[in-house]
Amino acid sequence: MPLTLSRRSLLVTGTLGLGAFAVPGLGVAQTVLAARGFTHSVASGEPGADSMLLWTRFVPAAGDSARLVAEVSETPDFARIVATGAAITGAWRDWTVKITVDGLRAGQRYHYRFIAADGTRSPVGETKTLPDSAAPMWRAAVFSCSNFGFGWFNAYGHAAARDDIDCAIHLGDYFYEYSPGNYPPAAAQVAGRVPQPLAETIHLADYRLRYASYRADPDLQALHARVPWIVQWDDHESANDSWEGGAQNHDPATEGDWNTRRAAAVQAYREWMPVSDEPWKAYDIGTLATLWRTETRLFARSRQNEIADIIGSGDPATALKAFRDGAWSDPAVTMLGSQQESWLAHDLTRSVRQGQKWQVVGFGTILGNLRTPEVAGSWIDPGNKRAVGYVTASIAASQAGLPGNLDSWGGYPSARARFLKSAQAAEANLIVICGDSHNAWAFDLAQDGPAGVEFAGHAVTSPGYESAIKRDPRDVARAMVAANPELKWCDTSRRGYMALTITPERVRNDWLFVDTIRDRRPTATVGHSAEVMRGQRVMTA
Repeated sequence: MPLTLSRRSLLVTGTLGLGAFAVPGLGVAQTVLAARGFTHSVASGEPGADSMLLWTRFVPAAGDSARLVAEVSETPDFARIVATGAAITGAWRDWTVKITVDGLRAGQRYHYRFIAADGTRSPVGETKTLPDSAAPMWRAAVFSCSNFGFGWFNAYGHAAARDDIDCAIHLGDYFYEYSPGNYPPAAAQVAGRVPQPLAETIHLADYRLRYASYRADPDLQALHARVPWIVQWDDHESANDSWEGGAQNHDPATEGDWNTRRAAAVQAYREWMPVSDEPWKAYDIGTLATLWRTETRLFARSRQNEIADIIGSGDPATALKAFRDGAWSDPAVTMLGSQQESWLAHDLTRSVRQGQKWQVVGFGTILGNLRTPEVAGSWIDPGNKRAVGYVTASIAASQAGLPGNLDSWGGYPSARARFLKSAQAAEANLIVICGDSHNAWAFDLAQDGPAGVEFAGHAVTSPGYESAIKRDPRDVARAMVAANPELKWCDTSRRGYMALTITPERVRNDWLFVDTIRDRRPTATVGHSAEVMRGQRVMTA
């Protein structure tokens, strides 16, 4: 039976997972909207050295609320409970539960479960606290851009099967807001991978149901139940190319006030994700590193420019030069907002003075300077008018000394410079990790001298350049590296995830590429690795 998740056929998952769709006689009335019990297994997040946030969703057989108890044990048999917590949930929060437990030991793996008032028990999850001393190593699997319709989440499945991952980090686009047939278009849709609702997510109920669809995926459930997650949103958790005052994919005339939609997106995210309500946060990983999750979309970001709008109907070179010399460099244009900028700059300094070996900052979009080479015009199928127009505009922008994509940090050069200068002033050993582009990149970041390195991740499923380019990816990589001094390596054709390994004197990043996303086969191999030594701020490999 194909996995087409509908309002009337979205089955209870929990212990059944997506295999429930193939169970004869289970009945389509057993949907998420009508389901009872633990509907979406368990998850953990916000790891600390002595605390952890635990998540589940539980709908009681009757009543307008439910009381749950969380139990934590060092062994899977729960012979000795080392921490507990309790919470009450109801329809006001879509029956989701988040409980933070304290009193845990640093660097320790734990087992946890939830127990309802009727004695029902959730599936058992595993989690691991952050170290609080000189840990020799810490490894995270890093993800972004997981579009349900484009294929199977084999990257999640592969990471969940590993026994050497301490944490999962998701840098945004955990789901996509589009209606079916839009992105992916019908021709690219993987059979059965159709999330609900069968419309664009605009209202709170829509966002909640979209999360329910995605969280029914067995590989996503497995990884949530295997390790703690640190998560942040990018744009598609609300709407494409979102900013403080709107989004490219939001029409106030037909979709209502942006603030209402934004509030719905944020509420559903905080309900369904194992994340605290803080918009940004720092995590000290023993003395190895500090990791920061940031907010770069909804609360302070200035409206991004579109190259096509800048060009208009006039002379492209003249229009782009005027933009480059004027509005592009306006210091008032911000990605983080002054409050978050100040917090991050001060906390970089705190981390260095505290003795943390590395400073790792997660952003939604690429920080490295990235321009489009002129030869890219020959890579595009002339029949793909949309791609031709986009690439032509990007080439024109790059010829004028502008980045090819103004939605990334390249469109916010003053803000980018302020961040990099703050890292240099703090003498940080800066590692930037990001997603968004669907492709894999490795940058040596510079701001009047070396500033750090950036490891940019490819998508879990969302397509990269290969969807519009009919050219050997090796040719594309050579041309991109040649055109961009900060760029040292890239891959624009494969999907997967990154594995970031932090040790006191060295950080290594592996780009893992899955064999396929067209069917469920969680196999992957390391396609490229890069390293940086402490104190060098440029890659050595």
